[in-house]
Amino acid sequence: MTTIKLITKINASIETVFDLNRDTDVYQLSTNQSNDKAIAGVTSGLINKNERVTWRGKHFGFYLTHKSIISKIEIPNYFIDEMMEGNFKSFKHKHTFSEENGIVTMIDKLLYEAPFGIFRKLFDQLILKRYLTNFFLIRNQFLKELAENQQQNPPQYRNTFYPKSRIVFRFFFMCKK
Repeated sequence: MTTIKLITKINASIETVFDLNRDTDVYQLSTNQSNDKAIAGVTSGLINKNERVTWRGKHFGFYLTHKSIISKIEIPNYFIDEMMEGNFKSFKHKHTFSEENGIVTMIDKLLYEAPFGIFRKLFDQLILKRYLTNFFLIRNQFLKELAENQQQNPPQYRNTFYPKSRIVFRFFFMCKK
């Protein structure tokens, strides 16, 4: 089992950051690099406990699907999404939020087992862990900018234009590090 832990500081309210993280429309905007789309379950708006969503996106040159469920939620402190069907052997993502002096600390903890049987460890070490880390760093930066902008200009984020080229550039730049 591999663990990735990312910490992002955001100058916004905890409610804003929490809701942006569980909004399927925002997720679709934040994943331009893979063009993820919600194709079943909760395909728009906020997702809640025991609700499911199926994502379809282009990763590693292939269109892949990932069906997950919100297994636990405590608004606005944390929620957990877990894979029900997909390409991983297992995948669990815990989103945790805390606020101090107007700054939200958002912690993403991903626990997963890579696919590909006996090649799992090699694939994970060489490719997958770095790919997932960069994928969520880009997404978290998008959420940070959106939340901080929303604090100043509420609440038109659903119409926010975020150029695909900017995300793609960031993704490739981060992969080269």
